[in-house]
Amino acid sequence: MSDSSKPLSILLADDHLIVRRGLVSLIDDEPDLKVVAEATNGEEAINLTGKYKPDVLVLDLRLGDISGIEVACALKGHKILMLSSYVKEEDVRRAFEAGVLGYLSKDKNSDELLKAIREVAAGNDYLPPEVSLLLAKSEWSAHLTPRELEILKKIAEGRANKEIGELLKLSENTVKNHVKSILSKLNAKDRTHAVTEALKRGLFQLGRS
Repeated sequence: MSDSSKPLSILLADDHLIVRRGLVSLIDDEPDLKVVAEATNGEEAINLTGKYKPDVLVLDLRLGDISGIEVACALKGHKILMLSSYVKEEDVRRAFEAGVLGYLSKDKNSDELLKAIREVAAGNDYLPPEVSLLLAKSEWSAHLTPRELEILKKIAEGRANKEIGELLKLSENTVKNHVKSILSKLNAKDRTHAVTEALKRGLFQLGRS
């Protein structure tokens, strides 16, 4: 099998065996996905990530020793989808601060979980409507996700959506959706206004990465 057709490698971390077994069965039924490691707690997830270098980590928010958020903080730069039995504002906010790309309730159907895994693998944020609404209603709505901030910096450099998509390996439509979210969060009327507001709030400085 060539690298281009190689399945996406997944690491699962959940302290409940029955949950892990169900997720493994679901994911491994997909030809483009493969579970390469299972962790029963946070420390094991960190260690196995170093060993297997998975494309995506699917973490339970509540693990036996440390939380999924603490694991995400320790694995900055990895593509992480967080699963939780309950969607609470503080948990969601802290998860995105830790750098996760997706957040999903465990009561979602299998198709949405698989979609979320693939979106996160592509480097895209994945927020179902109820999570987006929760963030929009909180003061966190004034803050940007790491991906949104990255796109806003490219806008500040004068780059168009198509060019930003090519640089970040995102579709132009995905970039457009992020831009809409940025404008909404910053209460900005256009792209230039969004950059001005971000600079005013100290979200980034021109000329710095």
